[in-house]
Amino acid sequence: MVNKKNTPITGITVSKNEDFSAWYTELVKKAELADIRYNVKGFVVYMPWATITIKKMYRKYEDLLDKNGHMPLVMPSVIPESNFNLEADHVKGFAPEVFWVSEAGSEGEKLAERLALRPTSETALYKMYSYWIRSYNDLPFKRYQSCQVWRYEGKMTRPFFRGREFHWIEAHNCFATEEEAINQVKEDMEMTYTMLQDEFCIPIIFFERPQWDKFSGAVSTYAADALMGSGKVLQLPSTHLLGQNFAIPFNVKYVDKDGEEKYCFQTCYGPAISRIYGAMIAYLGDDKGLILPFDLAPLQIVIIPILIKNKEEIVLNKCKKLFEDLKEKYLVKFDDSEDSPGSKFYKWELKGVPLRIEIGPRDIEKNQVVIIKRHDGKKLFIKENELEKNIDKIANNYTRELKEKELLDFEEQIEICYEKDSAKKAIENGKIVCCGFCSIDMKAYPCAEKIEKELGAFVRGKKVTDEKHEFSTCIGCGEPATCAVYIAKSY
Repeated sequence: MVNKKNTPITGITVSKNEDFSAWYTELVKKAELADIRYNVKGFVVYMPWATITIKKMYRKYEDLLDKNGHMPLVMPSVIPESNFNLEADHVKGFAPEVFWVSEAGSEGEKLAERLALRPTSETALYKMYSYWIRSYNDLPFKRYQSCQVWRYEGKMTRPFFRGREFHWIEAHNCFATEEEAINQVKEDMEMTYTMLQDEFCIPIIFFERPQWDKFSGAVSTYAADALMGSGKVLQLPSTHLLGQNFAIPFNVKYVDKDGEEKYCFQTCYGPAISRIYGAMIAYLGDDKGLILPFDLAPLQIVIIPILIKNKEEIVLNKCKKLFEDLKEKYLVKFDDSEDSPGSKFYKWELKGVPLRIEIGPRDIEKNQVVIIKRHDGKKLFIKENELEKNIDKIANNYTRELKEKELLDFEEQIEICYEKDSAKKAIENGKIVCCGFCSIDMKAYPCAEKIEKELGAFVRGKKVTDEKHEFSTCIGCGEPATCAVYIAKSY
């Protein structure tokens, strides 16, 4: 099939189920989401269609943070090396990933102190927190910023999923007690479920990460893994209980009601919006292209005229009127280009526009329009006098329907395994393995290394919610098991 300009119609040519990597690459390119031709490795250009949705995602997240008592700020993008070196575990964990600025000016003048391009902002913010927090009246102290961070990623990069520059929100909080800090971690997890599952339609499960895989400098890390439906998971937002590990070296303390000086307890939380966007388009998309939640779509409705000779004007006028009626409430486009209807169908399906309205001479005769929903392909014939009411109903239910359709049952993704051989087979068959483990403390790291080598998968950690599976022995060393862990391949 070709359009009127004899340009071949090309949608996604690779099946998502048969070759996810090639499918994703085509999706990003053909839907015009990112351009990888920027001439610095690991840095990509986000194109308008992706940027519009990403900005909507930011607004939703920021509104929820505001509602939960956080306040926004903007920090410098560079961090002095002296700040960075104050917390030993933190610098050890991040040093291999840091971009350093060491000179400036046309003559390459050496800076008195190296500056780190922000890989994360603990060492920048907490230096300032030591100035800002004085009394118990200042607590809880909850701040966030929406920004970019830079990490010298050594693995293969992929737009949105993994790069050397990514876009995120980071929240950094201080409390008088450890209990309040733990409650903040719980609130962070609740926010993640609200945003990712309810708004972005991405199924997730929270794990307490093993000590060898926690955030550098944290007491404990709790991370949301997106269930990608292929036995692979993708880490999305994580929240970290920092305890006083940063408060002490950065002198973040307050005077309590009795006049006693005490160190704060801290948490931090980092939803990477660009990565969440990558997970959303990868999980929801199909072999036709993008599928997007209604509120996040750059364009929500496209109107396509079905033209027949000698009846063009009446159809075009009807489409124009409908466009005028809808544009005040929805993001709508009247596609009156010279492309054939088939070409337009392909284009807007590829772009993930939630609703397509078709109007032809027969529809006008019947006082109706045809509406096609992108996420399930259902075709609806709606009478003109009921159109506004029906569009409102479809729009209000669209994201909920998408979530219910796509939300995976975690238990259906897992396989209970007691031995490495069965676990290896389950991983090869695209399952997440649940098994016994001796511990998630550092002493169990040799078992985790053995699992990674023999199964080609990673210990993701313990479920944060109640665990119903019990095991007597560790799948790695055969010693008594103290917990159930989950093992999966990851993107």
